[in-house]
Amino acid sequence: MITTIDLDDTGWLLDEETGRPVPEHRLSSYFAEYLAPPTWATDIVVYVHGWQTSPESARRAAARLLDLAESQLRAARGLYPRLGQSPRSFAPWTVVVRWPSSSLVTLGGYRKIRDRAHAMGAEGHAAHIIGRLLGYLDAERPDPGSAAVLANRDGQYLHLVGHSFGCRFLCEAVQWAGDAALNNDGTLGWSLPAVPGRPFTADSMLLFQMAAPRDAFTTLFTSLADAPIHGPVVATHSRHDRATGFWHLRAERSTGIGHSGIGVAPAPLFNGRLLSSHRRYPRQTLDHRFVNLDASAHFTRGRRLNPAGAHSDHLRPESAHLLLSLADHSR
Repeated sequence: MITTIDLDDTGWLLDEETGRPVPEHRLSSYFAEYLAPPTWATDIVVYVHGWQTSPESARRAAARLLDLAESQLRAARGLYPRLGQSPRSFAPWTVVVRWPSSSLVTLGGYRKIRDRAHAMGAEGHAAHIIGRLLGYLDAERPDPGSAAVLANRDGQYLHLVGHSFGCRFLCEAVQWAGDAALNNDGTLGWSLPAVPGRPFTADSMLLFQMAAPRDAFTTLFTSLADAPIHGPVVATHSRHDRATGFWHLRAERSTGIGHSGIGVAPAPLFNGRLLSSHRRYPRQTLDHRFVNLDASAHFTRGRRLNPAGAHSDHLRPESAHLLLSLADHSR
């Protein structure tokens, strides 16, 4: 099941019935009316799309990723032992955050959406709105550490998934919702001790082909090491991604994370490879605060003559396998 929310070009939430901005004083009641996590869900997935994605394409992309995950789980359930054998062991409810991201596939178009993403996030309302959304979802979902609330497992797990510029929005939202003064060393993922008083706790953050400079986690998202994520921040990269390679190099004077990976982080950075869909991820491969996964062997395809290259080639079985692995190790 997929639910959508829409943001305007300032990052503010739009009412799905009227298309007008939701007043500040109605945000909480709006979330309660339209975004109550269903009791049947085992996992909540928040998906934020990237460049050159229409509202319908954003919904289709999220649906495609979850369809691939369902097929992968049926075909290779043994790779995810903590998900159990029940067909309902992984029943995700997905919230797709949609924002105006279309432009010409040119250097000017790339810069336009880069600037819009920055204006909506760092200077606008997107971080505030998505941060409020994450806080609301955390408050409403059963705690995975609480008494059993579902027939097959305890609580609901929260996974954040971004693509391209959507990764920026997620990082800014987590910073907004988090407490930068948390006192922990920020070095591990699920092994990180729980910290009382967090506004919310996400169980994983998966960043597909992030459109941001390689030093973004030490210059733009500086408090993410101490953010309320009880799990890893995993970023994929591919040398075939021309949007964050060719275009990012010309717009930013350096390649981006989606092309070359996170370059530097405020906590130990683990480097590995995106695995094929029949190879299990050992827990120690992903149990770090920041994880780079080289997807160059898998993210290779782009539309014919597409200047973005393989930037949007993340809707693949290998990606669904990674998402399932994060859900499995979150248990």
